[in-house]
Amino acid sequence: MTTTAERPAVKLPPPKRRRPALRVSGRRSLTAWLFLTPTLLILIAFTVYPMVQALYLSFTDYNLIRAAEWVGIDNYTELLSDSAFWNAFGNTVLYAVVVTPVTVVLALAFALMLNQAFHGRAFARTAIFLPFIVSLGIIAIAWAFLLDPNIGLISHWLSLVGIVPEQGWLSDPRYAMAAVMIVGVWKNVGFYMVIYLAGLQSIPVDMYEAARLDGAGVWQRFRNVTLPLLSNQTLLVSVLALIATLQAFDQIYVMTRGGPFFRTETLVMLVYREGFQELRFGYASAISFVLVLFVFILSMVQFGYLRRKQVTY
Repeated sequence: MTTTAERPAVKLPPPKRRRPALRVSGRRSLTAWLFLTPTLLILIAFTVYPMVQALYLSFTDYNLIRAAEWVGIDNYTELLSDSAFWNAFGNTVLYAVVVTPVTVVLALAFALMLNQAFHGRAFARTAIFLPFIVSLGIIAIAWAFLLDPNIGLISHWLSLVGIVPEQGWLSDPRYAMAAVMIVGVWKNVGFYMVIYLAGLQSIPVDMYEAARLDGAGVWQRFRNVTLPLLSNQTLLVSVLALIATLQAFDQIYVMTRGGPFFRTETLVMLVYREGFQELRFGYASAISFVLVLFVFILSMVQFGYLRRKQVTY
């Protein structure tokens, strides 16, 4: 007869009590809000509050000398008959209509070229992107010297082929707007080129191989493969470029001060003149909110149009 020794019972640790899911979720939400609070406070202090204050001022007559006087919608009705406002509005639209598509097309063209492998590609990318990280004030001063009719290098080169403006490029009403447009395009095209380069490098190579096997040429591959698959980048670049052109101020202020004869004065320049030179802060605030509304409407129209043409893969 054999006997078997019984093993001592193993005591299992008591099961851990699970924390209620709601309590864990609440703690995570609290932690998230603690991290977000400093950013939200800065946003409220430097963005939301100034916008609310400017909206209030747009319904008042305020000039730093006397207290703000409520005038209702008088500032907005004055805009309708103000020739300076409509001149600045027309200049703003002209600047945006020309600079935005030119910038988008050049950014895409540079991205297509610099996406190919060749010697000096890194230098070319850096040279095109460099103006974007340089101060716009410095760029505007440099271009003002280059276009100077007496000492400007570009003016000298153009004079060799008989292109000489009568009053200088920035002083001639016929060429001043074109000059600031060139600077606006040259400044920002490198940034948008980088966005397009990122999009080009994310397109699967298999799609190009399949199109090539189907007999598609270079133009057909660009039209049917590259361009549709860059729709997300085109949407982003177009909206950013439009907003930037509608808010153009720095290079125009440094190069022309809005002249000659207000030919380059945009809405932002008019806001500056009315607010900080004429001290009509209520009227300047009204102009600024008209500009904000104009930018918002155009951006939404552009976003909706390009959104319908987006292609996913």
